[in-house]
Amino acid sequence: MKRVIFSVLSAALATTLFISPALAAEKKAKESKTDSWKQLFDGKDTSQWRGYKATAFPTKGWRVEDGTLRHVSGEGGGDLITVDKFSDFELRFEWKVAPGANSGVIYRVTEDHNASYETGPEYQVLDDSKHGDGKNPKTSAAALYALIACNAEKALKPVGEWNKARIVIKGNQAEHWLNKKKVVEYQWGGSETQKLISESKFKGMPGFAKNASGHICLQDHGDDVWFRNIKIRTF
Repeated sequence: MKRVIFSVLSAALATTLFISPALAAEKKAKESKTDSWKQLFDGKDTSQWRGYKATAFPTKGWRVEDGTLRHVSGEGGGDLITVDKFSDFELRFEWKVAPGANSGVIYRVTEDHNASYETGPEYQVLDDSKHGDGKNPKTSAAALYALIACNAEKALKPVGEWNKARIVIKGNQAEHWLNKKKVVEYQWGGSETQKLISESKFKGMPGFAKNASGHICLQDHGDDVWFRNIKIRTF
């Protein structure tokens, strides 16, 4: 009986310890895909970005400055979008604004319409204390712009300090994070979300939040805003 038990345990241990090269390679590939981050901006390289409906990075408005990607107030330049499109992803970035400034990160954007916001929902980037949008929770920093306000977990840094942000979309689940706290969550294409859209400024935009894949967009709202440490991984 002891020999039988020993044999069974030995076989189980051998199965646990030995993984065929094919299975090991498959496991490694899956882990690599899940854990692999792509730098969209590393403090120097802007090759992952171009202007909205343009073929190159803008020659004015946006600049690399002290390891940041800065939009300069009054210089124009238009919105920036990633060269690549993304479907399910986790985007991480840091942002800060000048007093009274407004910007945003818009996602799953396509170039089928005149403006980026006609297709992509927006993670609001804002000085809540001095900009008028800060008075409305649905248009304040980190909100799903004009649709869903942040929850009570929101803790915004003072103007001039860096905020850490995340946007996560996996399946139909979408989330906004601010300074390590999940502050917004919603169902992409869900009935509640569609109702909110139908009652908002986006109701007349047939392409809004309809795309399963699209560009990441940094909005030019005319103000001084800084981004850094922008990276993404796909699911």
